[in-house]
Amino acid sequence: MATVKLSSVEGRWIMVSAILASAMAFIDGTALNVVLPALQLDLHASAMDLFWVLNAYLLVLASLILIGGAMGDRYGRKKVFMLGILIFIAGSTACGFAQHVTLLVIFRALQGIGGALMIPGSLSLISSGIAEKERGRAIGTWSAFTTIVTMGGPILGGALADAGLWRYIFFINVPIGLVTLLMLSTKVKESADGQVRGRLDFGGALTIALALAMLTFGFLRVPVLGIVHLQTLGMLVAGFALLILFIRIESRHENPMMPLSLFRNSIFSGANLLTFFLYAGLGAGMLFLSLNLVQVQGYSQLQSGFTFLPFTVLMVLIARFAGKLADKYGPRWFLIAGPAVAGLGMLLLSLVAQTAGPAAYWSTFFPGVLVLGLGMSFTVAPLTTAVMGAVHEELSGTASGVNNAMTRIASVFANAIFGALAVLFFVGVLKKDLANLPLTESQRIGIIAEAKNLGDAKVPESVNPEIRSRIIRANKDGFIHAYQMVMRISCILALTGAVMAVVFIKPRGLSKNNVKAM
Repeated sequence: MATVKLSSVEGRWIMVSAILASAMAFIDGTALNVVLPALQLDLHASAMDLFWVLNAYLLVLASLILIGGAMGDRYGRKKVFMLGILIFIAGSTACGFAQHVTLLVIFRALQGIGGALMIPGSLSLISSGIAEKERGRAIGTWSAFTTIVTMGGPILGGALADAGLWRYIFFINVPIGLVTLLMLSTKVKESADGQVRGRLDFGGALTIALALAMLTFGFLRVPVLGIVHLQTLGMLVAGFALLILFIRIESRHENPMMPLSLFRNSIFSGANLLTFFLYAGLGAGMLFLSLNLVQVQGYSQLQSGFTFLPFTVLMVLIARFAGKLADKYGPRWFLIAGPAVAGLGMLLLSLVAQTAGPAAYWSTFFPGVLVLGLGMSFTVAPLTTAVMGAVHEELSGTASGVNNAMTRIASVFANAIFGALAVLFFVGVLKKDLANLPLTESQRIGIIAEAKNLGDAKVPESVNPEIRSRIIRANKDGFIHAYQMVMRISCILALTGAVMAVVFIKPRGLSKNNVKAM
């Protein structure tokens, strides 16, 4: 289709519809972590259930997001975008009404299907519809609005959760989505690429989805059954075997969702390895920080949402400036220093034990959140520069999509592996604390069994009231230890990301001709 000016009426409708649709995804992503404690309490969910609530969406999204972009190019960007919004609305509505955690997990997967069609569609619509000279300004406008939404997501989630309305995190998507669909259907023209040929890689998408699902199930069963149990081993082996099969499919498919030829470029490979390690650590760290604040430290969910505000403010103030510096001096040193500083922030957060609650925030959690935000602010834009600069312009959309998918895959692995490790760390401390308490064997077993709920672990009713407070204290100590260990491992992952930049991203090594379309 012919492009239009950003200031034109149609250009404004394109921007508003793209921003509103993106807002749904960003609100859902940033607010959900904050409402997890309320969700867990209301649905009587275990910690393992919470990790599935997160991963059901992420693994479907990671598996299909590249297919979603290709479908838009082939069948019509507006058409596929609207289909994604419709499915996302349906999934959100079902999530809001879910009365059991299993149903919520299923409906989160439905949301993931919608998100995979919707998320790439927003920027695709802008890139194909807005005049080339104004495209950078349009994407900057989109980025600014989505950042503001990201700032408000945790606060909105906390306010709704404290009011007993956590389900409205899902319901809020419905009016936003319907308004967006109305705009698209009446004000925005269709756009498609008639030259797209070849079969879509549905086989690769299905294979990676099954692989991630089996690995998630396998890792989350480790605390319950042990690593050597046939079910655990079977799922893990099957998951890794499917990952190998996925690579084989991608190497042979005529139109692969993840072209392996891109990874022949060391900069592209290094940037994606950095993405994987850094975002795995960041995702796990932010999740356990949210749970710690509410379930152990005594913060309300609204107060928990506000604790992340310094992180987001730094992103708003610094990220664009860092991007300009990366364009001028190259991304290498930013991608070494940024993840290293983010890792230092996670290390500072790992040093926080039991606190006096929100009143002590400025001397406990704030320094770590500030340093973490500073590190990420100097990483995000240079990382995009490295990814996009490693490939020829005609492959920029694919490269961006692969890197986007990598962040989701990192989160899937982080939620599954850290979820299992956290329970093991929790149980290790709890067993030591219970050793000298006068408990029957059945009481001891019941207390240990509750460890699967992490910060929401309850004390069995049969326990003597005189020692109940000691067990509550032991549960808090167990969770704090698990939180600290998760943060320290997250720090190591962030530092590993910095090492990837040292090894793979060389000075003056960026060239858009490094990888060309085949």
